[in-house]
Order: sequence, then C-alpha cells, then structure tokens
Amino acid sequence: MTNRAHATVAPPRPRRETRRTRAGKSQPPTFHVRARDALRAEGYRMTKQRDTLLDVIEHAEGHLDADGIYDLARRRDARISLSTVYRTLNLLKRHDLVDELHLSEEHHHYEPKTGGPQHFHLVCVDCGSVQEVSGGIIDRLQDELKQERGFEVSGVQLDVQGHCWRCEAAG
Repeated sequence: MTNRAHATVAPPRPRRETRRTRAGKSQPPTFHVRARDALRAEGYRMTKQRDTLLDVIEHAEGHLDADGIYDLARRRDARISLSTVYRTLNLLKRHDLVDELHLSEEHHHYEPKTGGPQHFHLVCVDCGSVQEVSGGIIDRLQDELKQERGFEVSGVQLDVQGHCWRCEAAG
C-alpha cells in the first residue's frame, strides 16, 4: 500500500517562495513549507499525521532520533505510528530535507535542513551532549579545497568526538 495520491487529484496550488517579516524583508520558506510542497509535488497526500511530524521535526530542540520524534508526535496525535515516522523520515531524506546524523551512537538522529550556514557537531563521549559549531575552520577548509583542488563543497557532515567542558572539569 502506498501513500501516493491518485492521478486524478488536482495538483497542489503554487506557494509563494518567500514570506515577509514584520519589517517587510523576504525570508525563504520554512522547513515545514518546503517539505510539504516537495511531498505534494511528488503526489503524496499531506495527512494530519505527516503534517504533525513536519511540525515536530521543525521545532525540535536538540537532535532527535526516530523514537524521540515519535514520542513528541504522539503527544499531539495518538494515532501516529512509529512506521509513519520512519516512512516520513525516509521521504524527507530522499528529498534532501533532513540530515541523518550518527552522533557516535548506533541509531540515527535527524535535523531539518534549514538552508542556513553549514555546521558540525561536537559530541561528548561521556554525557552525550551535542554542540553545534559553524563558520571558522569549516569555512576555511571549504575555501582551501576550492582554491587548491578546484573542489566545490556542497555539504559537510562532521561529528567531532571528545569531552565537553562539564565532563572535563568533573573528571
């Protein structure tokens, strides 16, 4: 059984590519809007459960695994199943809308691609805390790869393992 809509369904209405802030400046569409539009464009229905999952992923604090996403989504809609979470995450990965992170654990964590600056993760091997870091060395590495090797970086996934300052001070 698939979640694709039948061919007789009318195509989704075109959405504005940007939204306006109170100051009148344009901003790119949110993760939720981009994900919804990408899935609809491929013929997937936007169910209440899928809409809830997109909202949970977009507003999650930290890096959630599938079980964490499932727990938060079930608080909003008890009908959401774990298989719906996995199917939705697979669709979002296929559309390059979420990053699947390993973060030194045997299961994956997910975060929405926001179109913001690239970042990497500092993962404490003691307490499991994760800090996001952007700019600096990554920007210099990308510039150096472009200048010295003619290599245009399209994405970076880097997880640095070590000990956070709290665990270092306690140890």
